[in-house]
Amino acid sequence: MAVEALPLDSALVVKYQFDQTPAGAPVIRQKGLNGVKHDAIEEDLYDVADALFSLVDYPVLQVLLRKNFELNSD
Repeated sequence: MAVEALPLDSALVVKYQFDQTPAGAPVIRQKGLNGVKHDAIEEDLYDVADALFSLVDYPVLQVLLRKNFELNSD
């Protein structure tokens, strides 16, 4: 049985350090951009995240690309 993966939606997610607790532990938050084209180039998406977060004082910890697919069998 052949399975076909049909691309659905994607999201660009950036995790960043928002603050520190009184004990010194990092407070981590994330921002997401939904509706990213499934064929967008990963390097371009990283550059977008980098450019956007260069405008704020929060250090970026991680940049994620989440892709969803629908699996269909023939």
